[in-house]
Amino acid sequence: MQRTSFAIRVLFAVCLLGATLNHVRADIEHGLLWDYGFGGGAVFASRINWSALTVLDPLAAVLLFVKPRAGIGLTALIIFSDVIHNTYYVAVSDQWTNLFYLSQVGFLVLVFALSPIAWRGLRSRTPIRGGGACG
Repeated sequence: MQRTSFAIRVLFAVCLLGATLNHVRADIEHGLLWDYGFGGGAVFASRINWSALTVLDPLAAVLLFVKPRAGIGLTALIIFSDVIHNTYYVAVSDQWTNLFYLSQVGFLVLVFALSPIAWRGLRSRTPIRGGGACG
């Protein structure tokens, strides 16, 4: 179970690092707080959200191995909020079949399906001691 947990966390980290590269590329090409092609339709808070992912995605990837439970939780929070957030823009621009969106939804499904398995495969921090009343 520990190997399975590790493999799942590697998968999550690879996806997060791929997203990081995409955000870094966008930051270099278009600058921080880019509107991701939505122009005036992208509110300032959305631009902050997208730019923050440049830092949050690699942070989650590192935490998956340094503090796995925190990494799993942050990964789930990032992808859930990202899909919710981007669904608005996809709906407004009718981009339901856009590859970027479908890949995010796919990652969301993977994270929510595999996170419980990865979590259960982590070693408990509490050592198991002798049982019974006489302990």
